[in-house]
Formats: sequence, C-alpha cells, structure tokens
Amino acid sequence: MLESMTGYGSAEGVLGGIRVTAEIRSVNNRFAEISVKLPRQFSSFELDARELIRSYVQRGKISAFLQVALDEDSDLQLHVNSDKARSYRELLDTVRDAAGITEPVRLEHLLSFSEIFETGNRLQEEAEDIWQSARSVLEQAVAAMREMRRREGRELAADFTARIAEINDILEQVRRMSVENRDKVRRRLVEKIETVAGDDITYSRERLETELVLLSDKLDITEECIRFASHNKFFIEELESDEPGSGRRLNFLLQEQLREANTIASKSQNADISQKVVFIKEELEKIREQLQNIE
Repeated sequence: MLESMTGYGSAEGVLGGIRVTAEIRSVNNRFAEISVKLPRQFSSFELDARELIRSYVQRGKISAFLQVALDEDSDLQLHVNSDKARSYRELLDTVRDAAGITEPVRLEHLLSFSEIFETGNRLQEEAEDIWQSARSVLEQAVAAMREMRRREGRELAADFTARIAEINDILEQVRRMSVENRDKVRRRLVEKIETVAGDDITYSRERLETELVLLSDKLDITEECIRFASHNKFFIEELESDEPGSGRRLNFLLQEQLREANTIASKSQNADISQKVVFIKEELEKIREQLQNIE
C-alpha cells in the first residue's frame, strides 16, 4: 500500500489534570528528517519522541510539536512567594518615600504583581510519569498523520494504475504497428532492388535475404515491448505491496520503463510509432512527478 509523504495529524488528551496537545506535519524529503519541539520540562525525552516517530515513517521531513500544561478545569494550587511579596512591598515603600506619597501600601497594590503567586512545580516533579501519557498522545497524532498519508497514497495508486493501463494499451498498438512497419519497409526495399535489377544489374538473392534479415532485426522492437510490459506488471504489483519503501522501488522501475520507451522510439524509425511513444513518455513523466511524494 502506497503512503504519501505529505500528511498532518493532531491529538489531545487530559490525563490526571494534565492537558497534552500534539501536532505533527510531514512533507516530502529524500530521507527521514525528524524535528521535535517539547516543553522545557520534557527536553530530556526528545530522543524518545524522535525514535517513536522514526518507527512509523521511512522518509519525509517530519515536524512534531507537543504542549503539556495543567488543565484549566483541574484544581490549581497557588502558593505565595513570601520573599517576592516582601521585596515588592519594600520596593513600593521606597517609591512612596521618594515620591513623597503619604498613602500607605495596600494589598491591591501588591496584587498587581502576579509574580508573587506561584503554581506547584508539578510538570517538573512528575515529568517521567507525565511523559508516558504525553507519549501516548503523540503516538495518536502520528497515527492520524499516517492515515492521511495512506489516504493520499491510495488516490495516487489509483491514478498510477489507470495510467499504466493506458500505457499498456498504447504499447500493444505500438507492437502491432511495428510488425506492419517492418513488413512495409521490407516490401519497399525489395521493390526498389527489383526495379534496379530490371535494368540488367545482377544481384545476389542470398545477399539480399541476409540484408533484409539484418534490417528486420534493427527494426524489431519485440523484446523491448516484452520488457516494457514486464516492468508495467511489476509496477502494478508494487503498488499493491504492503512492503514499506515502495517509492524507491517504483522510481527504479520507472527509469527502466523510460529506457525501453526511448529504445523503442529510436529503433522503430517510424513517425506514427514515435508519436505513440511520446504519449507514453508524457504519462511516465506525470507518474514520476507524483512519485516524488511517495515514501
């Protein structure tokens, strides 16, 4: 089954008062290039996150983002930082004396400094346990991204299958045209030689037959058509394969298909066949362009 390298996935979960949000994006790339951005408290788990993603993808430029925070609906434990509150009180007293203000410092003045309140350092203290839950959410996001990649892969596979079927039809036309072209060239050459021989010029019939055989071999594209059809068959089989890394194998087959198409065009020496081959190569180029996005 083909898998595109373009995809997006996200997931969210609230576990034990901790809200985890994960996003992951993927675009085409020659190799697997993975970047992960985690909250500061979880930076030590970056390698684990990268290995998790790498276990699911073969190629592509992957960017993953993870947010971990206390859930708004969870009980929030606030603490007063007494040292900071005292420092701000002293600072306000200094400002009041310097400005000649007689009004005393009141509680509402201190409340304007949010730094005097602190939440419990739960994310840091429970990082190991929280990461296991966060990892599960990240894995869900990866699964969502892969589903999107597979969906696009199925669409591309259907397009490739239709194009290969059309190429096979054209290839059969080319094969029949080649036989007709070879026979036509042979008859035309014999007629010309017999016309010349009619003017009392002697020629070797045996030598003529030898030359005609050589000419037929030069124009014969039977082997190329057979190999081309074989490559097409393997191409379709690869589209249906469950083995990972189909993109590289399909690219190899495509190179062989283009090689056979070029050989057919050069050997046939026929304008009509060349025109058919041009159409085949156009279809192969369309496939090649889309293959760049296949894992």
